[in-house]
Amino acid sequence: MQEHERRSFLCERLQRLGYAPQRRIKLYGEEFELISAPAPEGRGYVVQGISRKSGNVRHLHIPLSTVQTIERELLVMEQITLAA
Repeated sequence: MQEHERRSFLCERLQRLGYAPQRRIKLYGEEFELISAPAPEGRGYVVQGISRKSGNVRHLHIPLSTVQTIERELLVMEQITLAA
């Protein structure tokens, strides 16, 4: 799978896990209403959210452990495909 396809898969999977626009999440001890879809940034992925406490828009890094779990899932899928 090419890098672009991997990133698209990761973004789609993150959205299904709840990191999607108009969803409310609690992250880093604060509640946010998400206003963007996940996007790659450096080694990780980010979303934009509005803090319920302050009303400010924040640039939120999705926990690396979540991203790594999806990357491992993708690796297993690729290995199964190659073995078939």
